[in-house]
Amino acid sequence: MPRNVAVLIAVGAVLVAIAGAEDPYRFFTWNVTYGDIYPLGVRQQGILINGQFPGPDIHSVTNDNLIINVFNSLPEPFLISWNGIQQRRNSFEDGVYGTTCPIPPGKNFTYILQVKDQIGSFYYFPSLAFHKAAGGFGGIRILSRPRIPVPFDEPAGDFTVLIGDWYKANHTTLRRVLDAGHRIPFPAGILINGRGPGGASFTVEQGKTYRLRISNVGLQNSLNFRIQNHKMKLVEVEGTHTVQQTYSSLDVHLGQSYSVLFTADQPGQDYYIVVSSRFTTPILTTTGVLHYSNSAGQVSGPIPGGPTIQVDWSLNQARSIRTNLTASGPRPNPQGSYHYGMINTSRTIILQSSSGQVNGMQRYGINSVSFKPADTPLKLADYFNIGGVFRVGSISDRPTGGGLYEDTSVMGADFRAYVEIVFENPSNIVLSYHIDGYQFFVVGMDGGQWTQASRNGYNLRDGVARSTIQVYPKSWSAIYVALDNVGMWNVRTEYWARQYLGEQFYLRVYTNSGSIRDEFPIPKNARLCGRAAGRHTRPL
Repeated sequence: MPRNVAVLIAVGAVLVAIAGAEDPYRFFTWNVTYGDIYPLGVRQQGILINGQFPGPDIHSVTNDNLIINVFNSLPEPFLISWNGIQQRRNSFEDGVYGTTCPIPPGKNFTYILQVKDQIGSFYYFPSLAFHKAAGGFGGIRILSRPRIPVPFDEPAGDFTVLIGDWYKANHTTLRRVLDAGHRIPFPAGILINGRGPGGASFTVEQGKTYRLRISNVGLQNSLNFRIQNHKMKLVEVEGTHTVQQTYSSLDVHLGQSYSVLFTADQPGQDYYIVVSSRFTTPILTTTGVLHYSNSAGQVSGPIPGGPTIQVDWSLNQARSIRTNLTASGPRPNPQGSYHYGMINTSRTIILQSSSGQVNGMQRYGINSVSFKPADTPLKLADYFNIGGVFRVGSISDRPTGGGLYEDTSVMGADFRAYVEIVFENPSNIVLSYHIDGYQFFVVGMDGGQWTQASRNGYNLRDGVARSTIQVYPKSWSAIYVALDNVGMWNVRTEYWARQYLGEQFYLRVYTNSGSIRDEFPIPKNARLCGRAAGRHTRPL
């Protein structure tokens, strides 16, 4: 029997024990390689998955078990992470270095994921070594189970749309700039599904309605998405059905995913799809093509303009995005309730972006701590009780006002606590923050300094639940989150150069119960590295 087949059979048997045989399995085998790509007209070294750039979509249904066997054919370690997939009770599979050992060159690792109680639009990406600037990303869609009604008619087509800023320089060059303690330059352009201006095309039939799953997989810029002469109806944000409001353009911030419906209700010809950078000078713009199957002509006229540089337009749009309280489907805790605003929070955590020099090198951080990777994944050190790798409480839950310094920052939190988190952005750029393993309720955002009086303006009824939140320049954003998922979870900026240079930390959500109801044991196929090398995993 081939080795990879034996591995998949063994993994499948493990999952039957964990999840129950009633939940379907979907098997994937991926080979990760370097290859030549030309997204902006120049040859670059891109990361391909099964020869594709971007990588293949993952199609699944709520509660499916995903068995993804990843072969690393790069000459260096590699990891894939799953943006928005919550990994219930299983941070071992999160795919960031704080939880998961990298896949060595020439080796493979089988990710065991379950999209438990989730629906919606997400994506995956490479999390190590600034690989994200070379590709290796792709879309994830999770459909509702057939018996769960969806609050809109099934569209005639469903497209993944991955947008993001891009560099002509190889990721290795960009990484050397960052490692030398410098800032990387402004991006060279914007891609739609891995293609530069005019390269991406979507074919539709006149009179039919289509779904676009739009994700900003870029490195540093918020982007505005629009379709010439067409309106878009927002229906889902990172796993939450939304109030169905209509927009002529939509701001998609770093790391965020949106689903929109549009109807091909214009005369039969081709129309521009436009993506442009927000709050930048100069403004980067790229185009794709919406092609009507009965098209009588190519795109024509000027490229439709987007919103102005003012933040207020984007802030007001963000506030208008709300949860559809009448829709069925999974939702974050408080389980079975939308009454998140009626529950008292037990703790307020304030996280402030930090920037500065450490030993003459440019670094970034949160609450004055710039994250320094340890020699062992933090989750493994925690599981095997290996001392000296990290210290719980090495980052404060309030800004300290002190100078920036490096540490392996880990914040402790109690299992089942219900907390308020405020993100503060003192810089003059838009930042996005993501919390692995969780959805949270967006309760407020505004300019200036957050104070306790800011709570008077919170949306405590139908704030959208999502996993990535933008914070505007000189502004704050606030969320409520039920810490119901035990594990070691990455909290990071999605501004990737800042993430690489330390603007992240780990949230250790802990219980000493030892029950499989609270957290799964370490997977039998887990790679063990650093000081955890040579240890033995417990049989399930």
